[in-house]
Amino acid sequence: MNPTTERTWTTEEVAAFLGVPKATLYQWRYLGTGPKAARVGRHLRYLQADVLDWFRQQQDVS
Repeated sequence: MNPTTERTWTTEEVAAFLGVPKATLYQWRYLGTGPKAARVGRHLRYLQADVLDWFRQQQDVS
């Protein structure tokens, strides 16, 4: 997908996709272990590619 047209995911969308509570995403961000996120104003946003890359890396670790 073209990065200029890729829609970002909200914390709620990433939590639903991964099947974890939003609080877990916040904790992972605090610990520096979760998928990359960026602040847009006061909101966290995730690129789909970053979430999928992070998820694939978790499969390699197990």
